[in-house]
Order: sequence, then C-alpha cells, then structure tokens
Amino acid sequence: MLPTDGVISFPGQTWEKVLSKVKKAVVFMDDRCSESLHWNGGAALLFEAGARNIKQFSSFEAGGQNEPKAVFVVSTVLKGRTADIIKDIISLSHFQYCVVFTTVPHSIHLLANNVTTDLEGKPVFEQFEEKLCEWMGDMNYTAEVMHAPVVFAPLTQQLHLLPAFSELFPLLEVDLEAINKKRPEKKRFGSLMDVDMHSLPPELQIQIKSLASTLNTLFEFIGTREESFSVGPMSRLIAGELASHPQAKNRRKSAPNKASIVFIDRTLDLAGAVGHHGDSLVEKILSVLPQLPGHVTDIQVDMLELTHLKQTTETKDILAPGCLAQNQSATARLLWETMLVAKQKEAVMEVRRQLVEAASKENLPIKMSLGRVTAEQLCSYVQLFRDSWGALESHSGVLQLGLAAAQALRHPALPRWDACLAFERLLLQTLGDSDLAEVLKQLLLLIKSSESGTGSDSGELSVDDLLVLLVYIYSVAKEACPGGADEEKHVEKVENELIGALTLRLTRQTSLSPLLQEITEVSGPEELTVEHAHSVLENVFERLRGVSHARDHLKNFSSVYTPSDGAHQATYRPLLKQVLEEIFHPDRRECPDIEHMSGGLTDLLKTGFSMFMKVTRPHPSDHPLLFLFLVGGVTPSELRLIREVVSTHKSSPQVLVMSTRLLRPSDVPHLLFSTDRLKPDIGV
Repeated sequence: MLPTDGVISFPGQTWEKVLSKVKKAVVFMDDRCSESLHWNGGAALLFEAGARNIKQFSSFEAGGQNEPKAVFVVSTVLKGRTADIIKDIISLSHFQYCVVFTTVPHSIHLLANNVTTDLEGKPVFEQFEEKLCEWMGDMNYTAEVMHAPVVFAPLTQQLHLLPAFSELFPLLEVDLEAINKKRPEKKRFGSLMDVDMHSLPPELQIQIKSLASTLNTLFEFIGTREESFSVGPMSRLIAGELASHPQAKNRRKSAPNKASIVFIDRTLDLAGAVGHHGDSLVEKILSVLPQLPGHVTDIQVDMLELTHLKQTTETKDILAPGCLAQNQSATARLLWETMLVAKQKEAVMEVRRQLVEAASKENLPIKMSLGRVTAEQLCSYVQLFRDSWGALESHSGVLQLGLAAAQALRHPALPRWDACLAFERLLLQTLGDSDLAEVLKQLLLLIKSSESGTGSDSGELSVDDLLVLLVYIYSVAKEACPGGADEEKHVEKVENELIGALTLRLTRQTSLSPLLQEITEVSGPEELTVEHAHSVLENVFERLRGVSHARDHLKNFSSVYTPSDGAHQATYRPLLKQVLEEIFHPDRRECPDIEHMSGGLTDLLKTGFSMFMKVTRPHPSDHPLLFLFLVGGVTPSELRLIREVVSTHKSSPQVLVMSTRLLRPSDVPHLLFSTDRLKPDIGV
C-alpha cells in the first residue's frame, strides 16, 4: 500500500476497533469524537455495525431498562470530569457490559497520574475497568477500556483535520509572562522560542504529547519514517515531541517509506486567517451559516426549500438540517472538494453544473440560463426536486451543497464581508506611507462613523468584525513605517482612544454575539458594566501587541507584505506561500527559519560534525511525500494557495495538509481572546 493510500484509509481504520464493539450497545460519544465520525461516514456507520442508539456524552443521558450494553467514546483523559460523567450515566442505567474508548493513549494516562516510569501492562486502564464494574454494581460484570485514535476528520483526500485538538493554539507573549511568573528570576525565558516542554502546564503537555502520539500512530500505519521540521515556537515543541517519541525509534529503523512533516504556527500569519481576500465560496458559507451544534467545522443547511412548507416560526425546527460532509455520494464528495479549493466564481458555476446534470438525469423540467449564477437560480434548480422523492434521495448530497451555496450568497451579512475586504485593501495601501498610529486612526474613524448602530445593518460593521480587523492590523503592524522616537506614545494614545470607542460600542449593544459573550464572560448586555468592558478590551489589546511581535524571531519570513513600487499596488504576501517556495526552491537552500528537529544521537552527531565538515542536513523536499501541519488552523483559500504553489513546481513532493481546524475569520478572536491556551480542556 502506498503511504498516500494509507493516509486516506487510516481515519476509517481507526473507527474499526470501535465498530467491532458496538453491536447491541447504546453509544455515548463526546463532541470531538462525534465530529470525527461525522466526516468518516456519520452515525450510519454505528447503526450498520449494530448499535441500538447514539447519545451525547452527558450526565443527563442514560441507557434504557432493556439496554444492558454501553460503549463510551471520548477524546479526554479518564479522570476528573470525564470519569464523573461516565459514573453518572452508569448509575442511571442498567448496564452489565461497558466498553470505554479514549483517544488518549495509556502512556499519557500515566503522565496524567504523575507516573514517570513505564509500567508493565496497562494499570491505569485496568484500574478504570474495576471502577466501571463497581459503578455497574457487580464485579462479575464485563468492563473493557482501550485506546482508539479516532481523531482524524478527512475533509478531503488531501486535507485531514483533528477536531480533538481544535482549541490548541500557539502561545503569545502574555502566555510567556504567565510561564515566567512561576519560575525563579534567573531561570526566566527570554522568548517563546526558549520555552521547553517541561516548563508548560501539565494540561498543555498532555495535549502536545497526545498529538505527537496520534501522528506516530499514523506513521506506523503507513510504514513511514518521517523527518520533522518546524516554523514557530509551538511547532518546535510538537515537532520535538514527535522526533523523540519513545515508540517511534523502532518504527524508523524498519519503515520502508520516507516523508517530511513541517509544522507551522498559525500566529506567524494571522492576516491570512482573518483576511477577507480569499475569494472562496466555502469561506463565506462557513462564516455566514450557523454552525452544527457541538461542531467546530460543519454548518447547518436549511432544508425547507426542498419542501412546500412556508418559512414560519412553526416550521423553523421541523426539519433536520443538511450539512457539508457528504460521505455517501462520490459526486457530492467531488463537488465539495472543488468548492473547497476553487475560486468563488468557478465553485458557484460547478454547483450550477452539478444541479443541472442531476435534474437532467431525473428528466426534471429545467430551464437553462447562461451568464452570472445567482442564489435565486440555484434555489429554483433545487426546488425542481421537491416533488420527486426518488430524485431527492439520489441527489441529496449535491442538493445540500447547492442549498449551502445559495443560502450563503443571499445572506444579509455578506455586504459586511465586502466592507471588511475594502478596509483591508485600504489598509495595505496606507501601510507603506503611515506609521502604526496613523493606521489605527483609520479604524477609529470607521468605529466613530458607525457609532449609531449595532452592526445589524447590511453594510455596517459589528464589534465582532472590528475585532477581526484589529487582528488583521496587528498581524501586519511590523510592516508600517517606523514612527520615530515618540511612536510608542502615539500608538498608546490611539490604542486608548480605540479602547474608549469600543467600550462605548460594547455597552450600547442590545444583544451580545456568542464571541462577545465568551470574551466578556457575561451572557447579556444588562450584565456588562463600563468598567468590565474597559478591562476586557485592555486584555484584548495586550494580546494584539503579542500578535504584532509573533515574527520577531524569524530571519527570512519576517514580513508578509510587499510594498507598492509605483507600478504595482502593495500586496499581502502569505507566510505559507513563502515557506513552500523556500521548501521547493531548486537550489535546496538552507533556511534558518525552518528548523529540523532531530530525534536521536546520530542526528545530533551529524549536526555536530557539520561544524567541521560538509554534511548534508535533512531538507523538507528530500522525500516524495510532504505533510504540512498548520497548528491553529488553515483557511480554504490557503488550501488553494498550496495547490497552486505545488502545481508550479513540477518536481515537488506530493503535499498532504493537516490542521487543528478549518478557520473562519471569527474563529481567530475566539482563539486569541477567550481561549486558555496554556490550559486546554483535557476533560479532567
């Protein structure tokens, strides 16, 4: 089996272990594992394997009187809160047979229980099996606990997400300060690049080690020896952990295939993550349509247009929503892959073509129209199917994607997308001639000019949009002209004015968006005082300043901006593109910013010898397969960019992308301002 085929079949393979145990069982599953299952075939997989029911992993759920078997699938450590929920469910049920699957391997359970030595067998899992029998009320009942790495969500054959790590995000300067506070004066770290694994809080150590272990399992499955490289401090920790993984040494000795894996920190280029320049239909679908409950990636498609029901409050939740994950139909899967990487115009035309083709196959009376594709036109094609149940069932995947496209294209929030794009373009042109204070003043003017409303108007920017634009500004802040001796004072003055203007906007809101509720930690505007809003925004700006310094340690990739040369306008230069061009450069230059992480003594000796003699160091383009792992998320337009760069370099390796999440612009303020990056939720 080729390594690429192995990568494609691996996520499904990890579920086989679970499927072999679900016959006649009630299955309880947490959100992260549910999301992985969703992209691997969905609940149908479990029901086909004989599961009786699937329920949320929650203390408020239980099995019925006549359901003696339970299977739990969780992405967390089996202690603390996770153990409490399992105990609650069992106490309310009548189980005699319980199987627990965790995505966290036994070696990391030892670490979570402060056991440093490697013990015989799997004592933590064995102890938990005893607890399960105790909770079931009879030590003769059956309990099994095992590890299953069901963390991969294959969005396409070239893109795998890991929902279990969706909150993992590179650290900022405020996090470095928090780490240093707990260290003696003389042992404090000068920069994030100096931070080592042992100085991190146990929760983050467990998450990084779990990720390295998961990747090791993948490389084991595809029989591959990998060379690890990193760009950025968090990537350095993960790549180092993978390189020194205890179980990887034997694999690397005998593995028949070779690959490179390059980890890249998202924080090094947040302009690409929050920017509205992507010209991508899927970015708009993800941004304007509501998320599926409990999911990080997929959205809800309103299916009412496939019926003759009218849009009223009574019909609002009568139909289950559609979604983007179409595992059943090959045509729908290909359409989704095109939508994900194509430019908006091409994607919309492909949606229309597929709908026309499906209607023609079913002999439906379709009126062909050329020219610009509109949301109304797509809807009219979809509605042709509503009177034919057979046609609806055969093409439901394509119809859901068609409706997702139509609903995004006619969404009232879309003019705000264009308003953000216009501001970003203006910003790029002024960067070359203005200092940061001047650039921030432009945003201040924008806030003051729209002081009146709450951002619900079609073109008026909401507070969420303004936070996204602030992240964009600070991500390219280093590109602004130096402002002279008083620059810091000027910037501080404008920042304080911005904090004041935003505080005013916040306290005038009639309702708080989910993002603002997370950042302010209050559920409604009536609970938000001026003092609290002001202090929340001061914290936001502290994090933004960290974002502006994220590339300080880089030598070749320190800029994401090409200034205007008179003939051409200034442009944004994606860091990801720079990294790939460097990797695929025909001269195979050594790049100081792409650090090779050595795993053993031989590699260290090579590095040592290279001081005295010519030793060729490993290079990311050495092997036929290259994994790009974006720590903190990847956007649909970046997937297109990767494809374009690879296609221009004929001799380049095959590239597969992995990431912690598929990003929409509003995800970034959530990850920056309301996520505890040092203490991720590991279920304890």
